[in-house]
Amino acid sequence: MKKIGFVGVGVMGASMVLNLMKEDYEVHIYTRTKSKADAVIEAGAIWHETPQELAPNVDVLITMVGYPTDVEQLYLAEDGFLKTLRSGNIVIDMTTSSPNLAKQISEEGKKAGIAVLDAPVSGGDIGAKNGTLTIMVGGEEKDFSEVEPILKAMGQSVILQGAAGSGQHTKMVNQIAIASNMVGITEAIVYAKKAGLDPEKVLASISGGSAGSWSLSNLTPRVLKGDFSPGFFIKHFVKDMRIALDEAKKMNLELPGLVLAESMYQQLEEAGFGDNGTQALIKFYEK
Repeated sequence: MKKIGFVGVGVMGASMVLNLMKEDYEVHIYTRTKSKADAVIEAGAIWHETPQELAPNVDVLITMVGYPTDVEQLYLAEDGFLKTLRSGNIVIDMTTSSPNLAKQISEEGKKAGIAVLDAPVSGGDIGAKNGTLTIMVGGEEKDFSEVEPILKAMGQSVILQGAAGSGQHTKMVNQIAIASNMVGITEAIVYAKKAGLDPEKVLASISGGSAGSWSLSNLTPRVLKGDFSPGFFIKHFVKDMRIALDEAKKMNLELPGLVLAESMYQQLEEAGFGDNGTQALIKFYEK
């Protein structure tokens, strides 16, 4: 059984590590704040003090960190993974990051004999906990086939989208769809309250109809309870939307819905709500 390294044991990463261990994988971990990994260490994950210490102990490396700058540092720095992993290793970056950076890391990996896949996910903390994430993969088919069982330990929908960078582009499509949807469902809640309706009864009526969506069914109940804990951070969503807007600009695409959503979430981040979940968009209307 392959030894797996996992870097970035956060809101979603901790559950993903636990699901890997349920499949009897030996998992080696590193995260900046060790206390965040206490639960997975107690469950049997093997802690390392640095990424460099972790690298020689694994066959497959998974990274899931915050920003493209973190990914670049982990892989392309002088003491990065492309220098410290062994030839023949496979790396899977599950961070939502830049398609161009994914291509660059893949090209540099080939020079070092290291296979690279970009595999961002969707499904939030619920999908991570239940092992039902959607995983969008870019890279070589032979490398994907080798690690597909690992990915299926964490996800329900695991699809190879194409060459390096394709996973990241697919995640941008996902985030574009979510962005405008979040504006729509939030405005629906605001309207229902203003009209004097019972939002929970309204939700029961519309969630099973043509207005239904994952966000409506999973995030709106949190809003109605005043629960703004992050399944996915606003600050990370803003980062994702900016990547999507940059890619759209390169393709001469105008995406006004995405522009609007990014502006609204950016204002929330600037107002101090960056560590809230994306369902906190309702605070934009309450200010």
